[in-house]
Amino acid sequence: MGRHAIMIQRTRFLIGIFLLVFSLVVPPVVAWAQQPGEQVDEFVPISELPPEDQLPAAPLLVSAYACVVLALGVYVWSVGRRLSTVQQEIKRLELEIKQDIHN
Repeated sequence: MGRHAIMIQRTRFLIGIFLLVFSLVVPPVVAWAQQPGEQVDEFVPISELPPEDQLPAAPLLVSAYACVVLALGVYVWSVGRRLSTVQQEIKRLELEIKQDIHN
């Protein structure tokens, strides 16, 4: 199996792990964020609400940003590995060209 095939296999594995973690983390967070609170029949100013009711979307927002940052990190890592492989290939080809010129 070539280096390229191994890299593709590793990338697919990492994407699978990411999707697995994402599918295990997001549904409980969404369900928790959508829990109905107490029904209020009249207007209540936000300053009188308990702290957990003031920003009900905060956990979902934080988890969304965490997923985006994680995905960005995986992408940057993947691009870095591919760039490293390309740089090694360029060095190898430069050496081959120099050897062919001298022969």
